[in-house]
Amino acid sequence: MAFQSSVNPAQLTVPGSDNFGADRRALYLKLFSGEMFKGFQNNTIARDLIMKRTLKNGKSLQFIFTGRTKSEFHTPGNSILGDTNGAPPVAEKTITCDDLLISSAFVYELDEVLAHYDLRSEISRKIGYALAEKYDRLAFRAITRGARKASPITATNYVEPGGTQIRVGTTANDSDAYAAANLVSAFYDAAAALDEKGVSSDGRVAVLNPRQYYELIQAVGTNGLVNRDVQGTALQSGNGIIEIAGIKIYKSMNIPFLGKYGTAYGGTTGVTDPGNTGSFVAEALENASDASTGINNDYGTAAEVGTKSCGLIFQKEAAGMVEAIGPQVQVTSGDVSVIYQGDVMLGRLACGCDYLNPAAAVELYVGAAAPSTF
Repeated sequence: MAFQSSVNPAQLTVPGSDNFGADRRALYLKLFSGEMFKGFQNNTIARDLIMKRTLKNGKSLQFIFTGRTKSEFHTPGNSILGDTNGAPPVAEKTITCDDLLISSAFVYELDEVLAHYDLRSEISRKIGYALAEKYDRLAFRAITRGARKASPITATNYVEPGGTQIRVGTTANDSDAYAAANLVSAFYDAAAALDEKGVSSDGRVAVLNPRQYYELIQAVGTNGLVNRDVQGTALQSGNGIIEIAGIKIYKSMNIPFLGKYGTAYGGTTGVTDPGNTGSFVAEALENASDASTGINNDYGTAAEVGTKSCGLIFQKEAAGMVEAIGPQVQVTSGDVSVIYQGDVMLGRLACGCDYLNPAAAVELYVGAAAPSTF
């Protein structure tokens, strides 16, 4: 026989109830776990993959290109006074600093007093993510532009190699961009093209979107990219592909991809929208060539970048970033804080990016025709 308490439930003191309400736990403290969902965070990678220079006491930075010269056999008795064409030819590329890029938030002092977690550190982290995301997007658009350009050295008989565009797959479907076999073939084509154009093998990298990256990982063992003896651990860790043809692979949601940033759903992509993706996934490309918005370099309009680009392969000479003000956070204090009873937290960055050596840039694309120059 089961034991039953003789105490009437109506007589029990319920310290968690609000005025004898039905919820017995209404007044219990909601403990903070010490963790917060960081939302949508991107791996910001471009800063270490391209040429970065500090800009001081000027609005732009000049990069000098020197072309090739020729060799010849000396004729006895002839004076040696240099190449008759004055080789090597020289050209320049100038990168201008864009206007100040900022991200800010106002922190009300009373909210900080009441909050049971570190409000400022979390806000500053999100400000940093916003700046880094823009940094990567501008850099990858500059590399895309460079892959479609001829070399600045265009002197007769001394024309230097320009950018490269490589088709992924053979159909008209965007789904070709996700086929592992197509990507592997494109990587080897790109490596050969870079070799043929005299681009150094040091510092060659590729940036794909996450689904492309994971398609490659799923195909290990059948495409010969990873040794079967080590693929188990590598596959499960999500780092199964280290490099293809000497090209180290990164994944990013900030590359131009089929008219979006990072990923595209529906249509002929063969990728189903997973749902609940929020406002920051599969963002459409914006126009980024209007000086009135603070942009002083040509990153192209959405139409110019197009809807067929699906990956980048490049060497660090492909693009340059000039930084007048490196990424930093500023916080108000003193009288300003007293007047407004809070502080403005400001992240700022002054930089500009453009392609440098087009020969070092390769754009992957799908469809019958390569995207046009812009």
